[in-house]
Amino acid sequence: MTGYGKAICQIQNRRLSVEVRALNSKSIDVALKLPGFLREKEQIVRGHISQKMLRGKIDVVFNTEGLGGGGTFAINGSLVVKYISDLDQLAKEHNIKIPEDILSVVLRMPDVMTAETLLENPDDWVLIEEALLTALNLVDQFRNSEGEYLANDMLERVGRIEYLSKQIEPLESGREQAIRARITKSLNDMKDNVQADPNRFEQELIFYLEKLDITEEMVRLGKHLQYFKETINNETAQGRKLGFIAQEIGREINTIGSKANESGIQKLVVQMKDELEKIKEQLLNIL
Repeated sequence: MTGYGKAICQIQNRRLSVEVRALNSKSIDVALKLPGFLREKEQIVRGHISQKMLRGKIDVVFNTEGLGGGGTFAINGSLVVKYISDLDQLAKEHNIKIPEDILSVVLRMPDVMTAETLLENPDDWVLIEEALLTALNLVDQFRNSEGEYLANDMLERVGRIEYLSKQIEPLESGREQAIRARITKSLNDMKDNVQADPNRFEQELIFYLEKLDITEEMVRLGKHLQYFKETINNETAQGRKLGFIAQEIGREINTIGSKANESGIQKLVVQMKDELEKIKEQLLNIL
């Protein structure tokens, strides 16, 4: 499920923002961007994320912005000297003239400008952690809102499947008589060439009708639909479980369609399949 949350806190002379973006995924996949002074807290940060975001592709970005007052960044002097020395050596080897503004070039090299430590005061981390949890909670609220919409849509489609399944009942009641009449007529048409034992014919006909009976499938379909509704109202994450139930619903609908051998029932089966496919599409976005 998708979601977005952002929170901001102020620590010393900096503003720190935490942005969390979530996209749907079968498992949890966290992409974390931390400033250097928070690297020691990476495991704690990932722990909060995995505890709150059970599934999804999660992007979490920490950004810092100075508010003035100086002392925000420090220059790594030894690294500057090394860069200049290496560049000077390289220039001599390849007969290249070093530019006059070499210092400005070096200052843009990796790790030359480093953030000063902000976590000497324990209260700094407390504020940052609160901002992270706030952003994660906002994502959770976003997901809950989307989840309510998806749940209502799926429940409406389950209701349509239930309605369509009830339309099968009156068609099913006359199907046995129609099958019996069709087979009897065919046998009568062949009576000049075929002699049938009435008792054996009746036994075979009953056996054939039992193979086409869809009573059990209709009962199981009703139970699966009811179970789906009960499960979707559970507050815990039930996306995978709902997916399994949807598979069982599809199994019963397919069996009804293959056994029905009646155009009216098969049309209803097609409509039920259409509703179920839309439910399955929505389930891809459910945790």
